[in-house]
Amino acid sequence: MRDPYLYKNTNVLINKFHIKDQSFLQDAEADYVVFRLKELALHPMKGSYDSRHFLKMHEFIFQDLFEWAGQVRTVPIYKEEEVLGGMSIEYSQPEEIRGDLETVLWDIPDRDWAHMSREAIRDQLSDTVAALWKIHPFREGNTRTTITFCCQYADEFGFHINRKLFEDNAAYVRTALVAYNAYFSDGCDFSKKEYLRRIVGDALE
Repeated sequence: MRDPYLYKNTNVLINKFHIKDQSFLQDAEADYVVFRLKELALHPMKGSYDSRHFLKMHEFIFQDLFEWAGQVRTVPIYKEEEVLGGMSIEYSQPEEIRGDLETVLWDIPDRDWAHMSREAIRDQLSDTVAALWKIHPFREGNTRTTITFCCQYADEFGFHINRKLFEDNAAYVRTALVAYNAYFSDGCDFSKKEYLRRIVGDALE
């Protein structure tokens, strides 16, 4: 089935600039997304840290590029991962996305972070980041939205995250998220949580 998010006979996402060269689109995306992320760092987006807040954050970050910014994807996602021997993480199916977001986010505003140890904060935050990312609600921009959302959440609820550590180690973060979520419906479990916990722990200030 043809991916409706792509220009015909290309691997380039349909975008507001009608750019059909992947390298040019990546350059434009980098410029606009960095600008929006800086805006969010200076002026956090108000919300209840629920699924609606998460979707609105994606919309803000990618508003300049995609008409579907802030909308859940309508197609399944399969991404071959070298670290998994070509297998893909089992991302949420389109019809499951909204329910899965509600399941992951329903209680985070009520967590008693002030009375947790640093280790417990690290582990719970890692669990939340990984679970949100595994849903992969959007056709593009899942990692950046997830990290930005969770960093803003941490700032608001009393413990600061060094965002630059995630930005400077983007490839490591994505590999760590893959490793964290490398468990499958057939019972196979290759997950390794220590890599994500390490960088989340280092980022806690």
